[in-house]
Amino acid sequence: MKIIFIKYFLILLVANLFFSLDLLSQTLSKKNEFRKIENKAFKEGEKLTFDVNYGFITAGIAEYNIPKIINLNGREVYKITFGVNTVAAFDVLYKVRDRYETYLDKEGLFPWRFEQHIREGNYSRDFSAFFDQKNKKAKTSGGTYDIPLYVNDIVSAFYLVRTFDFSNFKIGDKIHLENFYKDKTYPLDVVYKGRETVSVKAGTFDCIILEPEIKEGGLFKSEGNVVIWLTNDELKIPVKVKTKIIIGSIDAELTGYSGLAGELKSKKK
Repeated sequence: MKIIFIKYFLILLVANLFFSLDLLSQTLSKKNEFRKIENKAFKEGEKLTFDVNYGFITAGIAEYNIPKIINLNGREVYKITFGVNTVAAFDVLYKVRDRYETYLDKEGLFPWRFEQHIREGNYSRDFSAFFDQKNKKAKTSGGTYDIPLYVNDIVSAFYLVRTFDFSNFKIGDKIHLENFYKDKTYPLDVVYKGRETVSVKAGTFDCIILEPEIKEGGLFKSEGNVVIWLTNDELKIPVKVKTKIIIGSIDAELTGYSGLAGELKSKKK
């Protein structure tokens, strides 16, 4: 009887050990999983175009684009580009050829890679970073740096914010994000400023107003904060952007859109 009891005990012990190992494996697997965020705001194929106005002059053309989904690090990611070029007539005054790229995880909406190529007047700047989100490291040409989990670049932060629900926000409420640039992580607070109806070439829209408090790595060689008007619906596409640059301030106004993820309900008939 003792031998039979010992056998059953050993069988139960081994079974319990495998069960415990399975639970441990599941727990570790869950710890290694990335977040999942519901996204009804944008999709592959979305393209947004803008006139960039300096005073009453159309100084340039800007475009946000999600041309495709690619595989990066075994994950599906959106390739997202932002570019702005001054028109030929304005080039003689202040030539701009800026280009940004971010590679945004489709499920978790965090970046894996970011590139910035700035050409503004006589000023130029190139920067790229690879974000190892699992090990919380940012790798650049200058070295490897610690980052918080789900750190953003400035473009990925914009697309993430588009998925947020602002319906219960009050003026002055903030969203806190983290923005990595060069060799450091900077706080990126996005302040809710209220609502407004805005008319641009693309139409008239009910909008929410946001003001990102950008410390470093902004769009254009920014000298101050950016104010953004987003459609007050699930898509939250940018209708108007106002920012300071080294020679004054510029307004970007929506002129066209295609490939949207759904109905643009905020547009006035």
